[in-house]
Amino acid sequence: MSTPSKTVKSSGRPARALALLAVLILGLLATALVQGATSLRLGLDLRGGTSVTLQPRASNDSNKITAEAIDQAVSIIRQRVNSLGVAESEVSSQGSGTNRQILISVPGDSGRRVVDLVGQTAELRFRQVLATAVGLPGTGTETATPVAGVSAEVNAAFAALDCTNPENLQGTGADAPSELVVACDRQGSSKFILAPAEVLGQQVSKAEYGVDQQTGTQYIVSLTFNGEGTKAFGALTARVTSLPSPANQVAIVLDGLVVSAPSINEAIPSGSAQITGSFTKVEAEDLANVLKYGALPLAFDRGEVQQVSPTLGADQLNAGLLAGLLGLILVFLFSIFYYRALGFVTVGSLFIAGGLLYLTYAVLGAWIGFTLTLAGIAGTIVSIGTTADSFIVYFERIRDEVREGRTLRSAVESGWARARRTIIVADMVGLICAVLLYFFAVGGVRGFAFALGVTTVIDLIVIFFFTKPMLTLIAKSKFFSSGHRFSGFSAKSIGLKDSADGNTKIAQTNDVKSESVEAN
Repeated sequence: MSTPSKTVKSSGRPARALALLAVLILGLLATALVQGATSLRLGLDLRGGTSVTLQPRASNDSNKITAEAIDQAVSIIRQRVNSLGVAESEVSSQGSGTNRQILISVPGDSGRRVVDLVGQTAELRFRQVLATAVGLPGTGTETATPVAGVSAEVNAAFAALDCTNPENLQGTGADAPSELVVACDRQGSSKFILAPAEVLGQQVSKAEYGVDQQTGTQYIVSLTFNGEGTKAFGALTARVTSLPSPANQVAIVLDGLVVSAPSINEAIPSGSAQITGSFTKVEAEDLANVLKYGALPLAFDRGEVQQVSPTLGADQLNAGLLAGLLGLILVFLFSIFYYRALGFVTVGSLFIAGGLLYLTYAVLGAWIGFTLTLAGIAGTIVSIGTTADSFIVYFERIRDEVREGRTLRSAVESGWARARRTIIVADMVGLICAVLLYFFAVGGVRGFAFALGVTTVIDLIVIFFFTKPMLTLIAKSKFFSSGHRFSGFSAKSIGLKDSADGNTKIAQTNDVKSESVEAN
């Protein structure tokens, strides 16, 4: 048998790699416990959820119900839902022509928040305040002193407006930007006469939420205008700064309700603004999301919000889980039958991968709203084969190195140097496919792609931080290095047929290379 021309020095520090893996697992476990993510979030097809039908109506004369407007609304609503995380929600239109409705189905018990979010028309206006009063009808000075320059009809509507009536706090999204309007604030405590809008929501190019740096506790929404909006907002703020109150206030109106009406002390030509209004974190995040993706071209009448039952049911879920379990058992049996004791490294690796996958899914569920659907389960099961391929590539590479005359300890290192390139390339190909599927597909295919991508990354973590370190450790044991017939490295197992006693043959091969191992 030929002797390799050079030895391969040990590149592994198995204790350190295993310690890093333990830190990762403990970190995920701690994160899951802190978030309260003790179970997986199941998707609409496995768990059921919330469903609502939106009936479109024109918000004003310029926004008529057309097939194009409905398609645009579906696209915007889908973007808003996706901005909350990988929730496997379903947004589609049903019906034909201009009679189409939009159906939204959201998994889990948190669907009402999403339903409230996506149905907002998000018609944002910046209007100068002409008059303000307490939100009750007939209180204050509005009846005794009509606002100059305002029609009698508007003054009468202002005097009669009752902001304590819940119907007046729903928002309409139907306020024409070129007209004077009367409106309540969100709390119903104040009412306003507002001038025609000078800056519109369509002129907002960016919206994000955060914490006010001055207070440190209040949530705000920061806006950035496009070129046209920057010019209009600068002109508006410059004009009202020298006016007496309340004419120096600019009301920020969303869907017909005043969110806030700050006084303007100086011109703001920078093209940015902030919306404040005693927001909670969820309210600020939702407002930023609806503004970020644009206003809906139509207003909607919301149908009854209903809880929907799982479309697959417990039997189908159990069948899918049973298929995955049977696949794992078959992989275990094959590994132990073919690789003997070495196969237990495969079993341990798959258990570690399964634990990491469960914790990752649980954390992602609490963090970005990831929900596991049947398509995701399919992607996870497919990944079992990908993970097993990584083990087989490495194990067979080690056997090749032993057949060429290396000791087991040397073969583990030289085999790893050659196998890891193949493993990384194969996983990168799978990861690229998963990314492409996720970004260019819709519906359940995205869930399949997301699960496949996550499990591919976990495969790389396990092979680098568990499988390889474990092989480095077991190669030092006499049971494996002597080529015991149950070790998976006996002469018969690796295809050496020159000796009648397989154990002796491997032991002799290892003896030849013992000096090389000591040198390492």
